[in-house]
Amino acid sequence: MDLLNTLVDKGLRRELPTRDEALAVLATSDDDLLDVVAAAGKVRRHWFGRRVKLNYLVNLKSGLCPEDCSYCSQRLGSTAGILKYTWLKPGQASDAAAAGVAGGAKRVCLVASGRGPTDRDVDRVSETIKAIKDNNEGIEVCACLGLLSEGQAERLREAGADAYNHNLNTSEATYGEITTTHTYEDRVDTVQKAHAAGLSACSGLIAGMGETDEDLVDVVFSLRELDPDSVPVNFLIPFEGTPLGKEWNLTPQRCLRILAMTRFVCPDVEVRIAGGREVHLRTMQPLALHLANSIFLGDYLTSEGQAGKADLEMIADAGFEVEGTDQVTLPEHRASGGCGGGGEGGGCGSQESGGVCGSAGAAAPSRAGEARTDLVAVRRRGAGTDLAPNA
Repeated sequence: MDLLNTLVDKGLRRELPTRDEALAVLATSDDDLLDVVAAAGKVRRHWFGRRVKLNYLVNLKSGLCPEDCSYCSQRLGSTAGILKYTWLKPGQASDAAAAGVAGGAKRVCLVASGRGPTDRDVDRVSETIKAIKDNNEGIEVCACLGLLSEGQAERLREAGADAYNHNLNTSEATYGEITTTHTYEDRVDTVQKAHAAGLSACSGLIAGMGETDEDLVDVVFSLRELDPDSVPVNFLIPFEGTPLGKEWNLTPQRCLRILAMTRFVCPDVEVRIAGGREVHLRTMQPLALHLANSIFLGDYLTSEGQAGKADLEMIADAGFEVEGTDQVTLPEHRASGGCGGGGEGGGCGSQESGGVCGSAGAAAPSRAGEARTDLVAVRRRGAGTDLAPNA
């Protein structure tokens, strides 16, 4: 297919595809899907080999958020039965992170619900970063605390944070339909603040919220322009009790095309499969590793993920290897900037799409529009509970 040959050549040169080319990837047929995966896989292997970076989420403060993001189980007015708790102490957060590190995670992502941190919150997270780094040599830490005020990104950087995550989520044109309590421009501003402070910027999207192909291309092109080191791709988990609780618009094939398009547009950045992979990719998850070079290990923020052991087995069975703390994630031309030597990536791209549970039972064949609520389970273990975490 001439389109795919063109996209591979552009990806190897870090050249931006045209919008029409990106849209054409999303419009390919299921008959051409393996060709699309193979082509994008060439770009992924060129820049990242067969390495898979593991990231681990720690939910520092769950629920009770004043923002009204329609996709989020922690939003204002959500009736989803998620865990609700206030800030974990630094030692508790460090203990929670240790489970992910023991499972092979290279980066710990510290997330807190809310509009944005107060200065006291930044102090608290700074103590947590120190506790984690003191106990885990070589581990990177990403913070995801919402909208940043002036000087806060610098303070997090000084405290030892390597990265900051704040997702664009959807296109600028449709953002107001998803969230009304802050703007798309607010999100862009926070990513730029992270960049300016020398943090590795992490920003991604959520697919499956009823957006068009044009919306998906718009947000990925906007991300390319913002130039984050890491792009998490979330697949919406329609949490009951949220405004998007009845949106079931994705198939495994659709998810793979979205990941491939993202890889072609952002060839040399860490593309991470974030929330929703177990629900929407299901048995096709191993194919997605040919497109993305990063995943989250174990559970998500408000719901349960595939067992950590199953994640590791999937990576090995697909012929990939877990990236070590001594390996630099990004290609040399990118790793020389930002947080550099420890690699990049991380971030908390899955927190707002609700997470998933891949162990709820075998997935029956499904079509877009068919609800698979059996694959969504609220997290009841790990941070904020007395039960051992999944990692």
